Amino acid sequence: MSQAKTARSGGPPAAFRIARKCPLGRHPLLDVFPELDRLPAARRLVPDAADRRRLFGDTCAELVAEDMWMYIAPWKIPPDARGRWKPVVTPAGSDCVVIGASHLRESPSLTLYLDIFHELCHVLQRWAGRELWDRRYSYVRRPTEVEAYQFVVDEGRRLAVDDAVLRDYLKVEWIDDDEFRQLLDAVGVTPA
Repeated sequence: MSQAKTARSGGPPAAFRIARKCPLGRHPLLDVFPELDRLPAARRLVPDAADRRRLFGDTCAELVAEDMWMYIAPWKIPPDARGRWKPVVTPAGSDCVVIGASHLRESPSLTLYLDIFHELCHVLQRWAGRELWDRRYSYVRRPTEVEAYQFVVDEGRRLAVDDAVLRDYLKVEWIDDDEFRQLLDAVGVTPA
């Protein structure tokens, strides 16, 4: 998840497509991001062709009216969500990326590109049996978050995105300045 920022350098691959007018509701992931599975980042994320077909064929996207970014729908409501967050829940064993419609329609392509690959990292982590909301760690020290952010930072660098843009991308509203510095350090992005 990230804030919508305007890129000053680099950008997503020319083949990255977004169905920005996709209606609210649940859709196959590739209806929202056509041919995402054919991009080089998809092959880097999932080198095995059969696993890649499963990831991109079985994962869905749910567009919601809430003003939000993206997250993986939990299989059950996390205990600390009660009273502060009403996540979309998906049946156990199915994977769904929840996307705020305004984010899909208005955010820069680079932000959406990095966000969707960040979330797909989380799907793979869940497949591996890892806990995505492990409260033993702060958000910026949670191994699943650091790993997903590292993948997209590395991807951004492959696309010649400079550290100023990556800093903008990583500065999310739910972390404070100290946590932000911790996240930058964890993924190797220079502070301002």
